[in-house]
Amino acid sequence: MKAFFLRHKKIHLWLAAELLLLGAYAAVRGNGAWMTALTQSVSIPFRHGLGELSAHVPFCAMEALCALLAAFVPAYLLLGGLAVFRAEKGRRRSRLYSLLLGAACTGLSVWCAFCWLWGVQYAADGFQAKSGITAQAVSVEELEAVTRYFADRLAETADRVDRDENGAFAVSREDILAESPHAYGTLSETFPFLALEDRPPKAVHFSRLMSCLDFTGVYCPLTGESCVNVDSPAAFLPSTAAHELAHRRGFASEQECNFLAVLACTTCGLDDYAYSGWLLGYVHLGNALYSADPDRWRAVYDALPETVRTDLRDNNDYWAQFRDSAVRRASSTVYDGFLKANGDENGVKSYGMVVDLLTVYYRDAALGA
Repeated sequence: MKAFFLRHKKIHLWLAAELLLLGAYAAVRGNGAWMTALTQSVSIPFRHGLGELSAHVPFCAMEALCALLAAFVPAYLLLGGLAVFRAEKGRRRSRLYSLLLGAACTGLSVWCAFCWLWGVQYAADGFQAKSGITAQAVSVEELEAVTRYFADRLAETADRVDRDENGAFAVSREDILAESPHAYGTLSETFPFLALEDRPPKAVHFSRLMSCLDFTGVYCPLTGESCVNVDSPAAFLPSTAAHELAHRRGFASEQECNFLAVLACTTCGLDDYAYSGWLLGYVHLGNALYSADPDRWRAVYDALPETVRTDLRDNNDYWAQFRDSAVRRASSTVYDGFLKANGDENGVKSYGMVVDLLTVYYRDAALGA
C-alpha cells in the first residue's frame, strides 16, 4: 500500500487537498455569519479581481473556458487511453488508475473553486437581510393592484423605446449592453451597499445554445463575468443585464436578483431599461395573478397597449420552440437540483417568489397610499 501511494504521491496529495477543502466548506457552510464575512472579505474581492482580468479580452472568457473544456475532456481520455493501451502489461492498471483519478481530481478542483467562490454566497446575508425588505404573504387584491400598477407603467413607457415596423421592441443589443453600467446608479443611492463600478455584461457567442438550456444570462464566478444571451428577445435584455449585475454584487438568490433587476431598471432613468424592468415585473406578477384568478388577470392584460402585447407574444413564441426539448428539461432538472443542494428549498420555483417582494415593495404606490 505504501509503495502504491508513493507511486502516485502527487495525485494523492492533490486529491487529499481537495477533499480537505470540500470538507471544510461542508463544515462551515451553515454558519451565516462566517459565510457573510468570508464573502465580503475574500470571495467578492477575488471575483471582482478575476472580472477585471476578464475585462481585458473582448470575448466571453467563460465561454472560451467551456469550449476548451469540451475539447480537453475527449482529448485527455483519448490520449490517456492510448497511453494505457501502449503501456507494458504490468503497468496498465497503474496508468488507468492515474488517468481516472486525474480526471476526477480535475473535476473536483473546478467544483472546489466554485464552492468557495460562489457556493458560500448562498449562506451569506442576501438583499432581504441587508435591506430589511422581506417577502410576505399577499392577498389576491394586493396582487391585482400591483399587477395593474405595473401594467400602467408599461403603458407609459412602451412608446419611449425604438420599435420596428411590426411594433416590436427594436433597441439594439449593443446599445443596451453599453448602457448597463448605469443601471444601478440611482438605486445605489437608496441602498449604498449596492454601489459598485460595473462593466457591461458580455454577449455569449453561442447564445442559441443558452436558449436550448433555458438560460437568459449567467454570472460566472470563475471568471468574474456577467454573460448574457443575445439570441432571445431584446425587450428583456436590459432586465437580464441588471439581473446578472445583481449577482456580481454578491447576491445568489434568483428571486432577489430579479427583484433588484426590476428596481434598478425602473429607477436608472434609461427608457429601454425602464420598459424592460416593468415588463419583467409584469410577467412575474401576471403569471401569479393568472394562477390565482384568471378573470382578474384577463382584465389587466386586455388593457395593455398592443405594443406591449406584441413583445409578450414574441417572447412566448421564442421560448415555445425550446419548451419540449429534452436538453431544456435536463438542464432545468440539473439546475433545480443545484439550487436545492445549496439551500434553496424551492428550487427553480424560487423565480416565482419575486412576486411577494414586488407586491410588498410596490403595494402602497399601487393602492394610492
